[in-house]
Amino acid sequence: MAGRSKGHHRRGAIDRLPNGSLRVRVSAGLDPVTKKRHRLVEVVPSGPDAEAEAERVRTRLLNEVDERRNPKTNATVEQLLERYLEQHFDGEATTLNGYRRAARKHVLPFLGQVKVGQLDADALDSLYAELRRCRDHCTGKRRIDHRTRRHHECDERCRPHRCVPLGPTAIRQIHYLLSGAFKRAVRWKWVAVNPVGQAEPPAAPRPEPNPPSTAEAVRILNEAWRTDEDWGALVWTAMTTGARRGELCGLRWDHIDLEAAVLRLTQSVAYDERNKHWYVKGTKTHQQRRIALDAETVTVLASLHSRHEQRAGQFGLVPAPDAYVFSPDPDGACFLHPDTVTQRYERMARRLGIHTTLHKLRHYSATELIASGVDPRTVAGRLGHGGGGTTTLKVYSAWVSEADQRASQALFSRVPTRPEGPQSRQERAKTAPESPYERIAADLRAKIASGELVGGAPLPRVKKLMADYGVSAGTANRAVSLLKTWGLAEAARGRPTTVLPGAAERLATEEPAPQAVTTPAKSAITSDNAPPSSEPVLLEFEVRRLGESIRTFTAEADPTNPEHLRRLLASTIRRDGRDSGEVLDYEMDVRSSSGELLTTFVTISA
Repeated sequence: MAGRSKGHHRRGAIDRLPNGSLRVRVSAGLDPVTKKRHRLVEVVPSGPDAEAEAERVRTRLLNEVDERRNPKTNATVEQLLERYLEQHFDGEATTLNGYRRAARKHVLPFLGQVKVGQLDADALDSLYAELRRCRDHCTGKRRIDHRTRRHHECDERCRPHRCVPLGPTAIRQIHYLLSGAFKRAVRWKWVAVNPVGQAEPPAAPRPEPNPPSTAEAVRILNEAWRTDEDWGALVWTAMTTGARRGELCGLRWDHIDLEAAVLRLTQSVAYDERNKHWYVKGTKTHQQRRIALDAETVTVLASLHSRHEQRAGQFGLVPAPDAYVFSPDPDGACFLHPDTVTQRYERMARRLGIHTTLHKLRHYSATELIASGVDPRTVAGRLGHGGGGTTTLKVYSAWVSEADQRASQALFSRVPTRPEGPQSRQERAKTAPESPYERIAADLRAKIASGELVGGAPLPRVKKLMADYGVSAGTANRAVSLLKTWGLAEAARGRPTTVLPGAAERLATEEPAPQAVTTPAKSAITSDNAPPSSEPVLLEFEVRRLGESIRTFTAEADPTNPEHLRRLLASTIRRDGRDSGEVLDYEMDVRSSSGELLTTFVTISA
C-alpha cells in the first residue's frame, strides 16, 4: 500500500511505493481527449538520494506545467493519427488512402500505444531502421510467404520469406504523415515541440526513368493492335500523349476536338479504399491540360470513335456526347478501371518478355520529346508536371543532357572553322620580329643561315651589339638569350658565347614555307578578282579528299596569303581524322562571298 503523500500542502505529490521507489505526481489540468484529470507521473528508483531526486523531478514537472511545455494529454500516437486523418487531413482521397495503409501496417504496430508526449527522435529513427530491414516486419524466423491468406494448395508461388526493405520514398511518406500529425498536435497544445522534426528520414532517391526502347515500343504496339484494336488505341494514346493511367480512363469524347487536333485532360479515375469504389476526381496536380495531337493519333481516335458508334448501334444504343473514350460498355457509359488497364498491360509485356510497366509509356513520351529537341517547359506542360519544368529537368536530366550534346554537335557543323591559335612568341620572332631584341636575334639568325657566322665562331659581344643596333645592354642580352633558346648558340662560364656547330645546317633543313600552287585547270586569282593583299575577307571554302568533298565552311582569310590557306587546310585535315602526311590527297577551293571561284589551293606540307 502506498505511503502517505509528502509535501501535500504544496503543488504536486511524492508517494512512496511498496518497493521503495518514489512516485512523483503533478496535476496538469484536464485531458482534452478524455476530459479527465491529466497528471504528469514519473517514478524515481529507490536509493540514498531518491528523495532529493524526487524533489528535483517535482520541481521540473511543475516548471513544465507553468511554462506550458508539458504534454497536455495522455493520448497515444494511434489516437493522434486517427483524429488527424479523420478530421483534419485536407489532401486528396488517394493520398489519404495511402496514409491510412502506411499507418495501419508500418506505424501503429510499433508506435500506436506510445503517448504523444513520450515520442522522440530516437523512437522514430528506430522505426525507420526497422522499415529499412524488412517491410513485412518479420521476426527473423524461417517462414513461407504464401500466395494468398485463404485456404489453398501451395505451389511455386509460395516461397520462403526473404526480407525486402521498404523503399526510401515510402519511408519518407510515413515521415510526412507523422510530421503533419504532430504539427496539429503542437497547434492543439498536446505537445510543446514536434519530435518528428528531429528525426532524419532517408534521402530522396534519384529519379531513374527506364522507358522502353524504340524497338520494344514497336513490339508493344504491334502486340496491342494484334490483340484488340481498342486496346491498341489506348496504348497508342498513352504513348503519344504521356497521360497518366487514371487520366486515360477518365477521358471523355467531349474532351477531344478531332478537327482542331486537341485533347483536354481535366479529370482522373481513382479508388476509394475506405468506401470500396472507383470515382472520378481532378487530375493529380489539379491542372487542366490541352495536348496537341499529331495526325496519326487523330486518325487512331477517329477510328475508335467510329467503332464505338457501330458497336452501340448493334445494341440499339446511342453513345452520349460525353461518353468515356475507353469503356467496357458499348455506349461508353462507364469508365475502365485503372487497375484493369495496368494488369492487362503487364500481362502483355510478360508475353513479349519485356520488363516494363504502363507508367513507363509516360517516360517514353517524355524522353522522345526531349530527345527530339522539345524544350523541357513544353514537355512539362504535356505531362502535367508542376514547377514550370523543374520536375521534368530533375526526372529526365540524362535525356536533357543528351539532347544538349546533340544540339552542340549540330551547332558545330554550322559554325566557321576555328582559327589556328597564335604562334608562340619565340617562334613568331623567327619570321616576324617585333621587339628590338627580337629583330637583333632574327638578324643574327639570318647571318648564321647565310654562313656569315659559322659554327664555333663567337657572337658579337654585348657592347658591339649595343653600338651596332643602338640598344641597351639588357636588350642585347635578351637577343643572345633568344638565340640560345632557338638552339643556335651556346655559352660556357668564363668563355664568350659562340655559334653552335651545325647550326647553319639545321636552319637549312628546317621546314620551308609552303608554296601555293594553282591548278592549271582551275581559275586563279587575278588582279581583277583578288582582294587587296594582306587584307582578310570573308571567304567560302570547300575541301576535297581524292576528289570527294568532305567539308564546306566559311572563314575570314587573305586568299593571296599561302600561310592563311595552309592553316585552314591543315585544320580541316585534322578534323577529318587524317595525318598531315596525307596532305597531298587534299585540295581546297577558295571562293568569294558571292560564290566566284578564286583559286584551288594545294600544299606539300600541313
